[in-house]
Amino acid sequence: MSPVFKRERGYTFKIFSNEEVRMHIHVMKDDCEAKVWLEPIVELADNDGFAKHEINDIIKIVKTYADYFRDQYQRHIGKRIDD
Repeated sequence: MSPVFKRERGYTFKIFSNEEVRMHIHVMKDDCEAKVWLEPIVELADNDGFAKHEINDIIKIVKTYADYFRDQYQRHIGKRIDD
């Protein structure tokens, strides 16, 4: 199950369970998808189809909600062993 954390400006922000240890969020819109790291800083991990201006918009949104996304990520995935 991949919970949707937020929908804003046509983007859908979600995670995929047990995919990877490092905190991140996936962003989808139409046929495009990006992966954004939430730690140690918010930064683009991967982009499949978004234009540069869309990535800039996505990064701004993720930075705005980064604490919320981190909290929801931990609630969904659980605390890691090294925390």
